[in-house]
Amino acid sequence: MSRFYWVRHGPTHAKAMVGWSDIPADLRDRAQLARLAAHLPGDALVISSDLIRARTTADAILRGRTRLPDDPDLREIHFGAWELQAFDAVPDQSLLRAFWETPGDIRPPGGESWHEVSARVSLAAARLRAAHPGRDIIAVAHMGAILTQVQAALGVSAYEAFAHRIDNLSVTELHWAEDGWQVQAINHAP
Repeated sequence: MSRFYWVRHGPTHAKAMVGWSDIPADLRDRAQLARLAAHLPGDALVISSDLIRARTTADAILRGRTRLPDDPDLREIHFGAWELQAFDAVPDQSLLRAFWETPGDIRPPGGESWHEVSARVSLAAARLRAAHPGRDIIAVAHMGAILTQVQAALGVSAYEAFAHRIDNLSVTELHWAEDGWQVQAINHAP
């Protein structure tokens, strides 16, 4: 069995849709980072998205664990033309509503659909399982990336997966066995 500990990066304090923009995380809450690091298995492998907010969060909780190279496939949803825009500033509000209310093949202009981000993150998780069978893996990623795996583990629609909160510095623990994913915790705050 492989155990995945999906950790959402530290807060950015952005008030807009942040996907592939390389915005740093606020990691000043050392006590919260220490609790998070202590909660995670000490012999786990650590990997993160290649975006700075995930990379620096992974480094902050490393504590002697083995660090794997960053994986761009663990990035957040690519919001394309909507990147760094407030929700109410997006010109095509009907497309924006459809993107969030009926996630699937709808994509922002120049961005990616829910199905595309889900396939990207799922392939990264499968590569990690294949390369490190039976190992605990701490994957520091983003809300959308983590929700794709919650959706896969629960076998629910993307819309139902969106009902789950994924707070900054929370842990979503999913176990992989031969019969698929098992959910242990979603959005746990150590």
